[in-house]
Amino acid sequence: MNRIIARATETSSKAFVRAYSARPMSAAESKREGTGARPKVTIHTIKKLYNDGKPIAMMTAYDYPTAVACERAGVDMVLVGDSLAMVALGHEDTSQVTLDEMMHHSRAVSRGTRSAFMVSDLPFGTYHADETAAVTSAIRMVKEGRAEAVKLEAGRRAAPRIDAIVHGAGIPVMGHIGLTPQTAVALGGFRVQGKTVANAQSLVDDALALQSAGCFSIVLEAMPSLVAETITRLLSIPTIGIGAGSRTSGQVLVYSDMMGIFDRFTPKFCRRFAEIGSQMDEALGEYKGAVRSRQFPEEGVHTYAMSPAAEESWRTHVQRNYGLELTDNTEGLEAGRAAAAANAPAAAAVVPE
Repeated sequence: MNRIIARATETSSKAFVRAYSARPMSAAESKREGTGARPKVTIHTIKKLYNDGKPIAMMTAYDYPTAVACERAGVDMVLVGDSLAMVALGHEDTSQVTLDEMMHHSRAVSRGTRSAFMVSDLPFGTYHADETAAVTSAIRMVKEGRAEAVKLEAGRRAAPRIDAIVHGAGIPVMGHIGLTPQTAVALGGFRVQGKTVANAQSLVDDALALQSAGCFSIVLEAMPSLVAETITRLLSIPTIGIGAGSRTSGQVLVYSDMMGIFDRFTPKFCRRFAEIGSQMDEALGEYKGAVRSRQFPEEGVHTYAMSPAAEESWRTHVQRNYGLELTDNTEGLEAGRAAAAANAPAAAAVVPE
């Protein structure tokens, strides 16, 4: 049956390869599918977007599928954020994820990232002790995690560590100030920062110190728009906002939040661009129902067949040796042939050879 479907179009064999998740796409196929077709985004690209006044689009990614989705969308930067501790691993906060876990996810994202610039978080406790610890962790994230840059959640007290990573090890660093989830307990929880003049000035001081230390960009999280605008206008490097208003140099969101997948809460600053979570629930419910009612898999559509001669020989063999009369699939095969004739490309995508 699958050979009948394969002959439906001249390109169906190529469709088989693309549709079969166990078979990776070649570089040429990757370009045809919309991945890898644009020039590689580098720090120079990010700087040019900033100088040209074009907002920078950044999105978190936690594995190969989310990286490919970001790549196809053409986002400028992907962030392997330690938010994966909560949205991918089920932890209560981000402080529980380890460096090895972050590198595992970072490697997966790197396999799906062809052109976007890739930044990975250094998790809590891996860069706080001293410059040596910070540099060691950063080097591991680049060598083992395949990151192009690392992100640190820290203010001006971390400037010496950032300087050591940037100028000592030659690794680009993205800063992160405002609400820093790794140390949310010390901040009194997940609370907006910079709401008083004194606190706002402290954020400005942090931003200027991180720029002087060598950061190529800084994430501004959960702060009043006016404070984020002030910082953005004072700096000569891009700011990436998340809950920091519209006047930053770019924006980042957590993939699971903006897709409507994360089930615990949705931050006020997050806009849901889709409701994938509810669609997943519906799809899984339909799948369970189809399995229970034996409507899936459908013979001749989602199944493989022997040649008529081989099938007849096998039926005879089974009846003679085991006394079993196998099911007659004629109706299912005819339905499959009809489906293939009506929509051959779709059928080919479902039934790889």
